[in-house]
Amino acid sequence: MSIKYSDFIVQPMKMQRYKILKEIRFLNVKVPKGYRTNGGNIPRPVWMFLSPYDPEMLPLYIIHDYLCDKEKYKKADEYLWYLGKELHVAKWKLNIVHLAVRAYHKIWYNS
Repeated sequence: MSIKYSDFIVQPMKMQRYKILKEIRFLNVKVPKGYRTNGGNIPRPVWMFLSPYDPEMLPLYIIHDYLCDKEKYKKADEYLWYLGKELHVAKWKLNIVHLAVRAYHKIWYNS
């Protein structure tokens, strides 16, 4: 199954939030229409390199946030990496965000 940026249709909202306007399917994940996300929960020091509102990264943040809301943290981190590769995200961006979320989950959720 191939996925592309045009599969992610969102509506910007107040307070840097986004509403999903069309169901998103990626592997065995279905993000429902109407789901809301805040972009990337990235520590401020990382903002020097990677914005939490980077449109290239938004699809990764959507899938990741949805799986985290379901408390599937390890799967969220794995899918973030895999989706980034599918969408041809620059490897340096993918490495930064992947390391940041893995560290965050290990510290806060011990997962």
